[in-house]
Amino acid sequence: MPKKNRDLLRFFSFRRIAIPVFIGLVAASYLFIRDFDRESFAQIRWASSAWLWLGAALILMAIRTLAYMYRIRLLTDHELSWRKSFQVIMLWEFASSITPSVVGGTAVALFIVRKEGISMGRTTSVVMITALLDELFYIIMVPVIILLVGTGNLFVDTSDMTLFGMKLGSLGLFVIGYVFILALTAVIVYGIFINPRGLTQLLIRIFSLKMLSKWLPKAKQTGNEIILTSAEMRGKSFIFWSKAFLSTFVSWTARFWVVNALILAFIPFTEHFLVYARQLIMWVILLISPTPGSSGVAEFFFPLFFSDLIGAKLGTPLALLWRLVSYYPFIFIGLLVFPVWIRRVFFGGRRSIRFASR
Repeated sequence: MPKKNRDLLRFFSFRRIAIPVFIGLVAASYLFIRDFDRESFAQIRWASSAWLWLGAALILMAIRTLAYMYRIRLLTDHELSWRKSFQVIMLWEFASSITPSVVGGTAVALFIVRKEGISMGRTTSVVMITALLDELFYIIMVPVIILLVGTGNLFVDTSDMTLFGMKLGSLGLFVIGYVFILALTAVIVYGIFINPRGLTQLLIRIFSLKMLSKWLPKAKQTGNEIILTSAEMRGKSFIFWSKAFLSTFVSWTARFWVVNALILAFIPFTEHFLVYARQLIMWVILLISPTPGSSGVAEFFFPLFFSDLIGAKLGTPLALLWRLVSYYPFIFIGLLVFPVWIRRVFFGGRRSIRFASR
């Protein structure tokens, strides 16, 4: 088996999978024990509506996945079937779940899409445009939601957090994150749609400086990827981009509405846009998480952002339920899809596979 293929198998090793699961469960267990209150839990009632809203949360996760599948089929000009799109998205999510959020699963996504027989130029454009659409959704939705809910109750106190030696609350972290995403997106848009070769030359000049020269090969690779993406995407129609952004909007909205559905499963609630808005703020913090799939970090920050709305004692249990619905399924589904995909892509669908021992 070629080295790249063996590297992929090692990437999805047991250790990589076990680490985020272990961190998340330990963090959730600690917070649950710390915040446990018998009287508060005795007040929770499992009504029929609870099961209805839990079912709605699962449906929203399915809608999120279907929207992602539609988008990748669109970006590949329907070269991927629905079945292949499902496998690619599940493995992409799987890779993102077991790598630090600040790193993401981009490198694995490039490899997975390329192994589906998609050309290198189109593979690069699919991964890069996917990231660009996600960032554009965030950039657009933040001011829209803030206009709807205001800023009075939007930010919570996280002043004990330290970034680059500075203590920052959720407002400071959000401003830094939003400005960074805005600047990065502007650079990518300029590179893809306006002047790809000019941006590539600028990157090479910057990383040719002695103090940055170790990253020069990566800068050259990024520049080549931008040029390939530009060649693939600059001639696309308005309808194409409308469909691509609409599928992005549907997938992210369904993802965020999962929390609203879980809250409604246990308490009557009306501040839905505020919950949506706080998820946009929390997402910036999770984006810079050093742990695989934000394990531990997500479970810790969920109560901080929502306990004042749903009750202090319900914050941690809902955080665990949220992760059980929106995070762990991708790990377990990925475990099921991975050998099927390996058999189809590397072994022509043969059921008997013998992997190298190393």
